[in-house]
Amino acid sequence: MNRSLRRQAANRWFGARWLIAGGLLASLGGCTALGSLAYYWQSAHGHLALMQAARPVDDWLQDPAASARLKARLALTQDIRAFAVSELHLPENASYRRYADLQRPAAVWNVVAAPERSLKLEQWCFPVAGCVAYKGFFNEADAQAEAAPLRLQGLDVSVYPVPAYSTLGWLNWAGGDPLLNTFIGYPDGELARLIFHELAHQVVYAEDDSTFNESFATAVERLGGARWLARQASPAARDEFARHEARRQQFRALALQLRSELEALYGEGQAQAPQRAQAALPAGLTSPTGSAVLQRALKAQAFETFRQRYAELKAQWGGYAGYDPWVARANNASLGAMATYDELVPGFEALFESQGRDWPRFYTAVRQLAALPKLGRHAALKLHAAGS
Repeated sequence: MNRSLRRQAANRWFGARWLIAGGLLASLGGCTALGSLAYYWQSAHGHLALMQAARPVDDWLQDPAASARLKARLALTQDIRAFAVSELHLPENASYRRYADLQRPAAVWNVVAAPERSLKLEQWCFPVAGCVAYKGFFNEADAQAEAAPLRLQGLDVSVYPVPAYSTLGWLNWAGGDPLLNTFIGYPDGELARLIFHELAHQVVYAEDDSTFNESFATAVERLGGARWLARQASPAARDEFARHEARRQQFRALALQLRSELEALYGEGQAQAPQRAQAALPAGLTSPTGSAVLQRALKAQAFETFRQRYAELKAQWGGYAGYDPWVARANNASLGAMATYDELVPGFEALFESQGRDWPRFYTAVRQLAALPKLGRHAALKLHAAGS
């Protein structure tokens, strides 16, 4: 299996999914108020090319030119797909019944941006899909071209590969979301979680709320993945997942520590510590607490400390380098993107428990939350988390 795919599998919890449907439908409708025709064109053209490359899984299983390894992976996905319906009550439809080899390492490349002294992501808005905190491109060069002027504006920008995205079920009539070479080689547990995550997007979608949508899908993948591992996975798959999960949790704790420090520095967290920040000022630098000069210095120091801690953690792992790409590009934008995927997960997990671990009841409760105003639904989930 391609080594880069293994790296993606290890840290896919912070890899974003681009909700392309808004851009695709906008291109078909010709709306240009919130974006350029060029962007909408690449959205539509890229997705249609992906759909055209997909063939039914049964065709691949009967294809003498397909490798035994690929056939085994595709057969596994259909078992996972059946489990998603029967055990997790996720949608039974055309999605993940076809497979495409895109001949590239990612489905899309996402662009995220944040201010120099904030973890709050910039937003892009589209008809139908509403506002999202990331913008996706089927060509990496296009993503980098989008990122360049954002960097010139002084924003922290991150461009990263994304193995899969969801069309929210709107295109199941045309064949649905396909399986892709970009994730088919993932370890069994990671493959199951990814499929559960993407199908969850077809259950509930709250307009203009990436954090709610992604945290919900992440909760489904974690809860559903744990059930699949316990009931369906082989002992070898469970052992492999346990190794990945242990590293993931250790790295997540490290990144959360950095996020907490930066939130305090930027005044975005619950606790601010200007005296502590002033005390940490590098020798020889004098500036009023909260000034741009001070914050830049402390920000640089925080990221340097984070990289030192990561180097120590990596040594404990025996040199495992799966998180190296994320660490290399770590900035406000990548930390903000990570928060999109995990900020509200504890609330969703507590809500699942409060519904008796009953999936249909859980989905109904989530739909009720999605109908609330954004601040109300976030507050409700945080109350659930606090009460668990």
